[in-house]
Amino acid sequence: MNNTRKFVLVLLLALAAVAAGLATGSVSLDADQLLSAFLMREGVASDIVWQLRAPRVFAAFVTGALLSIAGCFLQTLLRNPLADPYIFGVSSGAAAGMLAAMLLGLTMNVGYLLGFAGAAAVALLVALLSYRVADWNPYRLLLTGVMVAAGLNAVISLVLVLAPSYAVKGMLFWLMGDLTYAEPPVGAGLLLCFLFVLSIAFGPAMNALALGRLKAASLGVETRRLEYTLYLGAAAATAAAVITAGTIGFVGLVVPHLIRLFGVHDHRLLVPLAALAGGSLVIFADTVARSAWAPVQLPVGILTALVGVPVLLLLLGRQADAAR
Repeated sequence: MNNTRKFVLVLLLALAAVAAGLATGSVSLDADQLLSAFLMREGVASDIVWQLRAPRVFAAFVTGALLSIAGCFLQTLLRNPLADPYIFGVSSGAAAGMLAAMLLGLTMNVGYLLGFAGAAAVALLVALLSYRVADWNPYRLLLTGVMVAAGLNAVISLVLVLAPSYAVKGMLFWLMGDLTYAEPPVGAGLLLCFLFVLSIAFGPAMNALALGRLKAASLGVETRRLEYTLYLGAAAATAAAVITAGTIGFVGLVVPHLIRLFGVHDHRLLVPLAALAGGSLVIFADTVARSAWAPVQLPVGILTALVGVPVLLLLLGRQADAAR
């Protein structure tokens, strides 16, 4: 299968995910009702689509796409296909800020600000702690991020202990991924568009960096500037995704790896395909989470793990069999 067919296939998957997200719920809509909602913009079906489901589907897609792009960036930065967007502690900083706002009873807008502030502070702290004698070492960055994340997870646990009992369930639900009250994430959507264009522009340089720093430098790539860009881009994408929908795990780890298993290694195609596939995965997971046991809703992160783990194990098993 050539690259064009792969792109069309993943694009069709994304469109199918959007259609399923808009049509499925406690009230199911058929194709005629969906078409009427788009064309007429009036009636019950239109209200369900535009006021309830479309903002949630958009937020789910943006969240999954951002996590997948962050995973691609970090896997290239560390030259490790199993790197995860949450590995540097940026997500823990954003989560700590959001939970602090919940604990203090602050508005969601203030919570977003505290979440971004926490993520930015952690990203800066990890970068500064890993910078030694004018040397930028991604592996020192990784170790520093893991240690900072461990400390912030303790802070999150402390917030949960101090929170009143009636608020703990909501906090835990949000920590596992929650799109219940999601609004159209305009800022996160703009960030997604920017990172999408950035990944295409830096695609050849990312291809070279995946071969190693020395090889990339010999090909004329300014490795340090590229590594800074990838780190900051991944940190921004992770923070925006966490603030939008909580900590939805496994997407940034699994989706880029799955795209590579399908034979796509050029980052000019890898990142866009991963963004489309990641957004589709979160939409499907959220659709199942809010409709399978309606009116009870499940955290989205549980569904992404239940879907992602067996799929990844299956593909890894097939790849191992093919290599024999």
